[in-house]
Amino acid sequence: MTNTPSFAADPAPTQDSFLTIEGMSCAACSGRVERALKAQPGVQAAVVNLATGSARVTHAAGGDPQALADAVTAQGYPAALRQPGARRDTANAQAQETASLRRRFLIALVLTLPVFIVEMGGHAVPAFHHWLHGAVGEHPLWILQMLLTLAVLAGPGRLFFAHGIPALLRGGPEMNSLVALGAGAAFAYSSLVTLAPGLLPPDARHVYFEAAAVIVTLILMGRWLEARARGQAGAAIRHLIGLTPDTATLLRDGQPVTVPAADLMPGDLIRLRPGERVAVDGEITDGTGTIDEAMLTGEPVPVTKAPGDPVTGGTVNGSAALVMRVTATGGDTVLSRIVTLVEEAQATKLPVQALVDRITRIFVPAVMALAALTFALWLAFGPGLAEAFVAAVSVLIIACPCAMGLAVPVSIMVGTGRGAELGILFRRGDALQRLAQARVVAFDKTGTLTQGAPALTDLRSAPGWSRDQVLRLAAAAEAQSEHPLAAAIVAAAQGLELPPAQDVTATAGRGLTAWVQGQALLIGNLAALEQAGVAAAPDLLRAADDWAGQGATPVHLAVDGTHIAAMALADPVRDDAAAAIRGLHDLGLRTAMISGDTPATAQAVGARLGIDQITAGVLPEGKLDQIRAMGVGSVFVGDGINDAPALAAADTGIAIGTGTDVAIESADAVLSAGDPSGVVRAIRLSRAVMRNIRQNLFWAFAYNTALIPVAMGVLVPFGGPQLSPMLAAGAMALSSVFVVTNALRLRRAP
Repeated sequence: MTNTPSFAADPAPTQDSFLTIEGMSCAACSGRVERALKAQPGVQAAVVNLATGSARVTHAAGGDPQALADAVTAQGYPAALRQPGARRDTANAQAQETASLRRRFLIALVLTLPVFIVEMGGHAVPAFHHWLHGAVGEHPLWILQMLLTLAVLAGPGRLFFAHGIPALLRGGPEMNSLVALGAGAAFAYSSLVTLAPGLLPPDARHVYFEAAAVIVTLILMGRWLEARARGQAGAAIRHLIGLTPDTATLLRDGQPVTVPAADLMPGDLIRLRPGERVAVDGEITDGTGTIDEAMLTGEPVPVTKAPGDPVTGGTVNGSAALVMRVTATGGDTVLSRIVTLVEEAQATKLPVQALVDRITRIFVPAVMALAALTFALWLAFGPGLAEAFVAAVSVLIIACPCAMGLAVPVSIMVGTGRGAELGILFRRGDALQRLAQARVVAFDKTGTLTQGAPALTDLRSAPGWSRDQVLRLAAAAEAQSEHPLAAAIVAAAQGLELPPAQDVTATAGRGLTAWVQGQALLIGNLAALEQAGVAAAPDLLRAADDWAGQGATPVHLAVDGTHIAAMALADPVRDDAAAAIRGLHDLGLRTAMISGDTPATAQAVGARLGIDQITAGVLPEGKLDQIRAMGVGSVFVGDGINDAPALAAADTGIAIGTGTDVAIESADAVLSAGDPSGVVRAIRLSRAVMRNIRQNLFWAFAYNTALIPVAMGVLVPFGGPQLSPMLAAGAMALSSVFVVTNALRLRRAP
């Protein structure tokens, strides 16, 4: 349970509770559970996810979450409350479900094969039929089939009756109810023919034991294959959870001790061996080396780490031995928060799901009504009772809405998992649908399209002065300044031996003066040179003017009254920013930049990147107005506190993961790599997910729409075929497997 923020006036406090639910097999099941939860006192919202077997319930704070689980259990779906901070062992639960269904299917298959061979083998090979009936007799064969079919229904097929019949009696029929009715009716009718044939006219004395047995066996096979595929769909989450090692090397009194990672505490010192995976979050205290952060950012190039640099649990140490101090453990680690974000996104219901919910709510009762209508019409106008019975059972079986219930959530499940692997974290699953409908993508400049800190981008020096000489003198003086531009000059001189500087004096808005190696230094803008009476060198002045026109800040250096160098300081454009803009244009999207920087700087950066629309010199309120003016389909990408309002106002807000917590909390999606080209990947992925969902929904709806009339027999008067219950069961199982398998293709999405 977590506190849910609310911005309404005097809001009533709420909390979220999470449930794990068993036994849901179709959209009717999940819909019934959702309605039961929403009917509970104090519940404001409930979202049930069929693919993950979970529910998220928002209810009044102080309520009894266990009552929610009890309400779901009372509906016939065993539910348990997931405690705060706990994480469901989905891999183990999925493996147990898959193993159970496989075992049931194999038992049913062994029991069904003799029934199928006896009945259908006779139709395929008449000689076999005559020999078998002559050797054993028709009635004993019917008895044998009845006993074997009874074993199938009471054994492996018992779950359909255990769930389906109570749901039917409660007035909420679902997929299990349809199977139980279809298979149960076939068995009951055939048993009546076998045990009391005199109650039926001679032309109606046919048995359908093979239909009842094969229906159960095929649907069990479909559920087994579906469970296996769903297990693959959750592979991304399991992979993330499995990234952290179980143990770590703790330095206790300077001595290495292997301890469980769960026992680590903030402040502990851990030794990282070469090639070892980091157990928890921390910062380097000793040693320099590279860390492979591909699991976090998607970037294959390892990142160099030195003392003071942060490291993230789940990343992999390179070839150097390092020591780190623990800063976060358990649910506070970056990896744990990523897993939580993905799980919450998977539990979100997309707007498109509302259509499925409305249809499936009335679908099962409508199917039962159609089955009854089919039986009545065939009885009135068809050859006889047996044919009417077969048609009604076929309608019940073919119409199971399993594929409908899985069409949306399983695509979200795979898509958000794939996003996490690519460094794209969807904080809300519905962002997938909105992002696919994007028309224009607007970026903040500083820290989003640029590095977010000034750096030396160019340097020109007078004859006789080398680059290193200029940097040594300038950095020696600037090392004693706290100005951001000073830090950029000092960083550019990294690796050079700096001489000492004396009498360093800063002048606001101008620059500073200092004595270095017996020379008088003046570092500052053109106004500082003019004020000191230093004549500007024409070549250096022209270069400075060119840089200023491109949005850079020129800084001049004079030594003993002579202008010897000009330096360009600017916030460098990210290496992949231009590729990101090109990628968005290739997707048919317009691009914009909304910045609080000066118009000259913003125009220079925008022109270099090829951005369509540039707005500069705006405050956070101005950014908000610009986003609102973009209307539907707006996407905003930012990283700072001043971007939070725009991130929240955009149809889809995307935060750069290296930005502030406020920006990240305001966004719908987060790019953990801090790479603007991740926006292109996010939009491609969202489009792929929505395309996949449309394919699934088309298959599920078109399949039912097309085959229900065929099962009813509308083609028979025109010489067309009629589906048998066995073929209907096979087609129904295939539909669910197709939907899940189609969703699994998203695991290879770009």
